[in-house]
Amino acid sequence: MNGARMLADSSAALSKSLARLSSGSKITSPADDAAGLAVSVRFDAQISRIGAASSNIGNAISFNQTQDGYMGKVSNALNRMSELSVLSQDVTKSDSDRALYNAEFTQLGSYINDTATKQFNGVNLFDGTALNVTTDSEGNTLATTGVNLAASAYTTATGSTIDTAANAATALTNVKAAIDQLSKDRANLGANISVLGSYNDQLSVLKDNLSSANSRIKDVDVATESTNFAKANILVQAGTSMLAQANSSSQSVLKLLQ
Repeated sequence: MNGARMLADSSAALSKSLARLSSGSKITSPADDAAGLAVSVRFDAQISRIGAASSNIGNAISFNQTQDGYMGKVSNALNRMSELSVLSQDVTKSDSDRALYNAEFTQLGSYINDTATKQFNGVNLFDGTALNVTTDSEGNTLATTGVNLAASAYTTATGSTIDTAANAATALTNVKAAIDQLSKDRANLGANISVLGSYNDQLSVLKDNLSSANSRIKDVDVATESTNFAKANILVQAGTSMLAQANSSSQSVLKLLQ
């Protein structure tokens, strides 16, 4: 009976060691490490949330980069409009010449107004709304600065004309004001991208550290567990052999009685 009990214990140890090696986890049952399992479950959930927050930040960075791409083209348009405004003030030009300049000026203004309506996955790019971007696993957010291409600085410039020298002078002033506003808006976009990148780097480091801590709690130490498996396997084989010997010893006693 004693041998049978020890064999049962060795068999249980062998089964547990085999389960750990085959699953890669040293917590195959809550009874193995109740507190460790609780911590590991929370870590798993937090790591998943960090991945989601990192994805949100990546999309927000793409949003701001798309904005800046359009703003770069708007900058080129405003630069050309300012150039046309100066050309239209040439005293050697007639109003007929200025009308030709004005045609291009007006088309560029229409291009800027059309850009103001662009969207990113159904979200308006240039309505001036500050977007709250999730920055961590707890749902905290960062309000990014929006860009409004419908602001008066832009609409005043795009609504100007250069069909006369006087109008051209006024248009130049308006376009210069729009260029100043554009420079501020692009600086804000750069700040958005920079700080979001910092948050994303921070999440990456945190995810690595949490994953490492979680691994120490639940992942099996293959070297140690392989040793335990070999030990339990030997004990099971030895116990089986000794139990067989114990069962056969009664036959020797019976021979003495014959």
